[in-house]
Amino acid sequence: MRQLGKALKGAYLGLMLLFLYAPIILLIVFSFNSSKTPGNWVGFTLRWYGELVSNRAITDAIWVTLSIAVISSLVATVLGTAAAIGIHSMKKRSRLIVENVSQLPIMNPDLVTGISLALLFLAVGLRGGYIRLLIAHITFNIPYVLFSVLPRLRQSSNSLYEAALDLGCTPGQALWKVIVPDIWPSILSGFILAFTLSLDDFVISFFAGNGIDNLSMYIFSSAKHGVNPALSTIIFVPVVTLLLIVNLRSIKKEREEEKHALKTKRKI
Repeated sequence: MRQLGKALKGAYLGLMLLFLYAPIILLIVFSFNSSKTPGNWVGFTLRWYGELVSNRAITDAIWVTLSIAVISSLVATVLGTAAAIGIHSMKKRSRLIVENVSQLPIMNPDLVTGISLALLFLAVGLRGGYIRLLIAHITFNIPYVLFSVLPRLRQSSNSLYEAALDLGCTPGQALWKVIVPDIWPSILSGFILAFTLSLDDFVISFFAGNGIDNLSMYIFSSAKHGVNPALSTIIFVPVVTLLLIVNLRSIKKEREEEKHALKTKRKI
């Protein structure tokens, strides 16, 4: 019975992973297809990847997408982490009110957020498309970083911060040398989440961007004439690379902790 249960669990996990990743794998495979028609394999080619480099519109869209994602994620991570630390230090009632208000941008549909930002930019007279797009991405990324860092702060102890102050650190030094290293995994998780959401966004970018296209908007506008199959892998590659780096780092850390635990046992 135990073996049957393990087999069923393995089969369930395999099916779940298959449904999640099979479409992505097929997109990557057919990006090397000579035909633009999905599912109709004609022959192997690198033509579509060559067009990514030679087509100015695609390279501009990729540059806008990656630069907006990196800058907005960095700014949102700094602001979101600072906001999380500030909210964590509030009194309980004030903290609950601010947390509930901070959840509104996450709960709002992207359509509402996009139209609201477009009206705001129109009201203040901001016309630059790149700046509008950057501000929009920073705005919707901050809450995700905020709620990535807050749970870690709740788990950490204030005694470390107080001990650092007692040992002569200024509040800024204690924050940088004690609090930030303690919550660093959640900060990194918030950055990766913000980066991924920025790459993925279309609706908010559609309303906020004023004459400037990121990759999702370019794909949408060129869908009528046929989308370059190689574009399907462009967003997937950096996300997978980041996830591999984080996972490899966590595996390395776990191994170091296991080695340290074994050395401690041997000494005892």
